[in-house]
Amino acid sequence: MYDLIIIGGGPAGVSAGIYAARQRIKTILITKDFGGQIVGKPVPVENYPGFKEISGMELMKKFEEHVKKFDIEIKLGLVASITKDEDFFTVKNQESEFQAKSVIVASGASPRHLGIKGEGDFVGKGVSYCPLCDGLFFKDKIVVIVGGGNAGFESALFLDNLAKKIYILESGEKVVADEENQTKAKKSEKIEIITKAVLKEIKGDNFVKSLEYEDAKSKEVKSLDVDGVFVEIGHLPATSFVKDLVKFSDEQGRSNEIEINPRTCQTNTPGLFAAGDVSDVLHKQVIIACAEGAKAALSAFKYLQDLKN
Repeated sequence: MYDLIIIGGGPAGVSAGIYAARQRIKTILITKDFGGQIVGKPVPVENYPGFKEISGMELMKKFEEHVKKFDIEIKLGLVASITKDEDFFTVKNQESEFQAKSVIVASGASPRHLGIKGEGDFVGKGVSYCPLCDGLFFKDKIVVIVGGGNAGFESALFLDNLAKKIYILESGEKVVADEENQTKAKKSEKIEIITKAVLKEIKGDNFVKSLEYEDAKSKEVKSLDVDGVFVEIGHLPATSFVKDLVKFSDEQGRSNEIEINPRTCQTNTPGLFAAGDVSDVLHKQVIIACAEGAKAALSAFKYLQDLKN
């Protein structure tokens, strides 16, 4: 029987692990790997205090080394389910099951798909959700970045050194990326921004050849000849394994995020906490995920102390 099970090896999970270990509670951290979304970030991280510029992969390597310094058990694998029986939780993965008095869910999120015709047919054949992973395959080619937020612009700026031409497509009337990213993109002769673009279909033969979209204002259907489509429209929290124990946000567009008490990170189930991108915390940033992970661990420690009294 563990005091605490932490699910996830991203910034929130690692921070929770460090704080739990420092409280000397018996903890196991279960994760498929160490990393999270930050590892696939195509441009350096420039807003994490202490590092003027560092790659997401290097930052997470430091996180991993830090948590492994402590006396904390680590198990690699995916969690399939969580149940609660009286005063303890049972967490199952593909091979084993573990019991604990408290749990922190910090399982992160996976890329959101477009849901349009042709998308699934061309995954790995021109459709990608990771510019850092697949960018080199599109050297001197024409690509589309779907999404006018920071992720979309950062992907475009990364591909600026590789691709021949880059379109940023945004369905809204204007892009929502930070002014700094917009300014950088405007300096590039390769990047073209198209707003009010409602995607219709990705076409091709063995590989992507074109992307069709409708102009939301004129209703005219247009086509772009492209070699690749990079999808940057956000992520879906990995929360399916905990759906029977938590309440989800009722805010539009955030229905898969776990509702938490913002002071403690506790869900509606006593002893079950959530931190990072799985929670309904508004801003999804590495530094915020770290803070939420620390908060969840300290709250779990208090919960365990209260059980003894």
